[in-house]
Amino acid sequence: MMNLGSTLKKLPVLAMAFALVACSSVNEPAGSPRSTASPSQNASASSPAPSANTPAPSEKPPGTARPQTESFDLITGPQAATLHQGDGFSLYLFDGFVFDADQGRLSLEKNSDYDVEIKLLPTDEDLSKLRAAGEEELAKAGKVSDYSGELVEHPLGSAELYLQAESGDGISDYIVWKAESGDRFLFRLHNPKGKEASDFANPVLVTLSTVQAN
Repeated sequence: MMNLGSTLKKLPVLAMAFALVACSSVNEPAGSPRSTASPSQNASASSPAPSANTPAPSEKPPGTARPQTESFDLITGPQAATLHQGDGFSLYLFDGFVFDADQGRLSLEKNSDYDVEIKLLPTDEDLSKLRAAGEEELAKAGKVSDYSGELVEHPLGSAELYLQAESGDGISDYIVWKAESGDRFLFRLHNPKGKEASDFANPVLVTLSTVQAN
């Protein structure tokens, strides 16, 4: 059962209102993608060895263990998304978005000002240094708010670091998120104020919740 003992706060994430509650420990995100590891990995060593006529199983290239298409629930209803490969990670992309794998940049097809930069972080990356860098970066956009911790009714589920700055020009986010696998990612989101904000907000957050290291 989720601990809601802390006071709920309103987070205007990407022009959408999400409730948040800070907690001392980060629970496993409820909406994160599940591992695709096969139960056969736990097979007993007593299993009979394959005969000489039994073909060896072929190794799958990185990233192919995930289905090529998946369906996800958006505010507008279920929608299919297609698997794309980035630098060391994969993610599911909805129609209307484009992904530059070399730059790790996801943007809205009809207005590239709405975008998010995705980076796979080293396992030993210092969170305090990331916080300092994020606060310095977002301070240029406006007053920085800290929503780190457990996120209620939010696609990402939780975030080790969730900094946000809002101004008359829009919203900027600096997020350090840990996937279910334990891999950590840095997300830099830019959501300008404009008519495309609602087209960008919910789909891009759901997409980020599907990011997984190869």
